[in-house]
Amino acid sequence: MACDESLYRQYLSGDDAGLHALMKKYGDPLTLYIDGYLHNVHDAEELMLDVFAYLFTKKPRIRDGGFKAYLYKAARHMALRRKSKRKFLLSLDELADEPDGRVLVEEVTQTEERNRILHFCMGEMNPEYREVLYLTYFEGMRYAQAAQVTGKTVKQITNMVYRGKESLRRLLEREGITNAEP
Repeated sequence: MACDESLYRQYLSGDDAGLHALMKKYGDPLTLYIDGYLHNVHDAEELMLDVFAYLFTKKPRIRDGGFKAYLYKAARHMALRRKSKRKFLLSLDELADEPDGRVLVEEVTQTEERNRILHFCMGEMNPEYREVLYLTYFEGMRYAQAAQVTGKTVKQITNMVYRGKESLRRLLEREGITNAEP
């Protein structure tokens, strides 16, 4: 598979296949990242499209190895701007879906409970710790990329990841999950 920068250069040279490949690769993960700020998946999807629209209309120069960090930094900036202007509405999407009949009810219940506890504990954390844990573990970014997205130094990211894991471990233990390792 081609690297992000070569796909971006492919688009800049007039081939839309590069654009489609980048949107396919980053569309869903970027939407989830933005949803962490907006807490509304429809707004997050719309903003994800806005991020790509900005990127591909302004065509900024991006250094090699910096595409993913640039993309997430732009998404973060736009999400924070939108969050400050946002109004809250009830969404029908928040209603629970009925589980598939082929899946054992106990498995669904255990998975939903673990996810609920993790989500709750992540929500209780310092927002900066939550963000760096999300970027490094869920998005697979290197510390340098996370530093670029958040505007912190690599050393600060290293410290925040360590403190975030410790904080999450304590919160999980408080909720009865005793096998949480830092």
